[in-house]
Amino acid sequence: MNTDTFKGNWKQLKGQAKQKWGKLTDDDLLQVEGNYDQFVGIVQERYGEKRDEAEKKVSKWLDSLKS
Repeated sequence: MNTDTFKGNWKQLKGQAKQKWGKLTDDDLLQVEGNYDQFVGIVQERYGEKRDEAEKKVSKWLDSLKS
């Protein structure tokens, strides 16, 4: 999923993101508002991941939603 698709589908993804990434707050999700890089950054921060690890996990999660 590219960044434009991520932004376009943000409203649908937001609820699923809350289920998958339970440490994310509503404020986090409002702040991100469909920005892929910010979303990866928030996941990285909340879960104490390195940037590349957070990006891999987010990418894997997004790929799983396509199935």
